[in-house]
Amino acid sequence: MCATRSRPTSAAAKRPRGRPRKTPDQRDDGNRRQDLIQAAANLFRRHGFNGTSTRHIAFAAGMHSGSLFCHFKSKEALLYEVIQRGMRSALARQTIVLRGKHDAAAALRQLIRLHFETLLETNSDFMWAVLYESRALNTRQLRLIEELQSNYEAAWTPVLHELASTGCLRAEVPLARHLIFGSLNWSLQWFDAKNGASLDDLTDAMVALVMHDTPR
Repeated sequence: MCATRSRPTSAAAKRPRGRPRKTPDQRDDGNRRQDLIQAAANLFRRHGFNGTSTRHIAFAAGMHSGSLFCHFKSKEALLYEVIQRGMRSALARQTIVLRGKHDAAAALRQLIRLHFETLLETNSDFMWAVLYESRALNTRQLRLIEELQSNYEAAWTPVLHELASTGCLRAEVPLARHLIFGSLNWSLQWFDAKNGASLDDLTDAMVALVMHDTPR
């Protein structure tokens, strides 16, 4: 004898299919996480990683002191996210430049201009963390960040080789690359837009330092 199926209750019959709707707090989780990342980047630059507490970060993001740990396991995990965000954004912006159809001289100029912009405008706080706070990462995290940095710098090498082959580069490629990045990155320490120099001025000066006006 077959079992009699029970009728679904009206509540069960009206239950909507698919994922349940998110509560307002759940919908806001992504924004809260972004607020924490941005606040942390700003505070790490102003006070250093060691001089910034999780309470300061949460307060700057408009959250209770313990709420940070709903999004990140630790302050170190938040630092890793800040540094990753800085490097991945720089890589994405650089890729757009490299996809363009430019000769080597124009490509180098655009790469230098973009690097200044990334350091001094668009991603300034994040790139500060990349350059000066990565020592607080653990070995695994540091290895992954170094890989991203290596990929970023390696993308300049074909451009520099092309310039060297035509006699436009003032130094051998490996040396030129070290000198370029050393000079560009140091600008984060001293550049002040209020002093009158623009990013275009910086780019012109950097290009003049590394390239001959005419091939040799």
